[in-house]
Amino acid sequence: MHRRRRTRIIATLGPASSSFEMIKKLSEAGADVFRLNMSHGSYEAAAKLHATVREVEKATGRPTGILVDLQGPKLRVGVFADERAILVPEQQFILDMDNTPGDSTRVELPHPEIYQAVEPRTELLINDGKIRLLIDKVEKDKITTTVKVGGEISNRKGVNVPSAILPLAALTGKDKKDLSFALDLGVDWVALSFVQRPEDVREAKNIIKGRAAIMAKIEKPSAVHAIDEILAESDGVMVARGDMGVELPMELVPAKQKKIIRHARRAGIPVVVATQMLESMINAPVPTRAEVSDVANAVFDGADAIMLSAESATGSYPEEAVSLMNRIARTIESEPSYLKMLGKDNTAPEATTADAISAAAKQVAITIEARAIVTYTGSGSTALRASRERPETPLLVLTPNIGTARRLALVWGLNCVYSQDAVNFQDMIDKACKICLEYGYAGIGDRIVIMAGMPFGTPGKTNVLRIARVE
Repeated sequence: MHRRRRTRIIATLGPASSSFEMIKKLSEAGADVFRLNMSHGSYEAAAKLHATVREVEKATGRPTGILVDLQGPKLRVGVFADERAILVPEQQFILDMDNTPGDSTRVELPHPEIYQAVEPRTELLINDGKIRLLIDKVEKDKITTTVKVGGEISNRKGVNVPSAILPLAALTGKDKKDLSFALDLGVDWVALSFVQRPEDVREAKNIIKGRAAIMAKIEKPSAVHAIDEILAESDGVMVARGDMGVELPMELVPAKQKKIIRHARRAGIPVVVATQMLESMINAPVPTRAEVSDVANAVFDGADAIMLSAESATGSYPEEAVSLMNRIARTIESEPSYLKMLGKDNTAPEATTADAISAAAKQVAITIEARAIVTYTGSGSTALRASRERPETPLLVLTPNIGTARRLALVWGLNCVYSQDAVNFQDMIDKACKICLEYGYAGIGDRIVIMAGMPFGTPGKTNVLRIARVE
């Protein structure tokens, strides 16, 4: 039932992966969490996918997370009289609030927030950075620019403003409606797009009120700069390399990815690496060698999870993409240098009981050659601290809360079992030994390390470290 792999895999669902049979194949191939993208499809389709994942979860017996990804604000130019135009370098091009179809000299930009935030010498990027404009003059409803990188521009192409913090909330009206729908479904994680500042995460938290964990997508330069403040407000973060690669020079993205992973790990916050990981497998049964190296590097850096987008949602080889990602992660994790590299980035425990016991459990397990570290948790906080230590010893999480088990499905190294909480000290030991034996983590005579809190069933009370022998 459990993975012999520490790094988790998120697979996006879509037309290529909507049936029970295919989702089950993806789960068996290695998918731990399934992503629903609210930028595409209907509520009816999303509800059906959610229900199907829950059917697969029941069939496999493996707690499975569901992450819903909100679209966020979409900034776009208007339309052109001939549906497209050609811009020539060094020509003047105007963006304005006039909804008259555009041409090679001007087009509508119906976003007053941009006019408020930009100034001369600010760069505007259109169509994923393929068109680059440098602002010469800003008026109330008109921006005059010089084309620096020209080419074809067509209807409703996206606009990025990398150097400005726009006076826009991360949640649009559509997002709030989508969020309400997703929370009623009972999703486990909500990914928040267009995060610029920690206040964006706080706004979403005030709406969610603990009904799901919140994952901030780090895709804008301002979010990278405020990463520690955003981590303090979030349950998880995603390195969203698609928009990040537009808003930042592409050569900076790998270093920013490593920075975000490093800061998230120090904070004990799950971090996901996403976008174009096995992009060529949308149409091909094998990826490029560079893509394999990209996935491997995310695993080496200690990311909690790696994500497939179109590869599993609309691609021709969804099962093969998940299977290959699983093989890459398992191969890297078997390298002798893997855990040594992770250990270099480990942060000293904070002055809390949970951190002290998590650090001690890792060391005790090494010393006595324990077969497993068993963590009892209700909210998941103890398990997160145990994962933060990145121990070599397998981590088994026992929780009476199925929602907690599902949320922890994307966290590094955590193998969750939905189980009733211990009622007393001896029951704690007996239950841990029995489940370790049942799931193949330990055999008769092997020793395990147990972390728990007393009184039992009290959240945030991790204060017990016990060594037990399986009998």
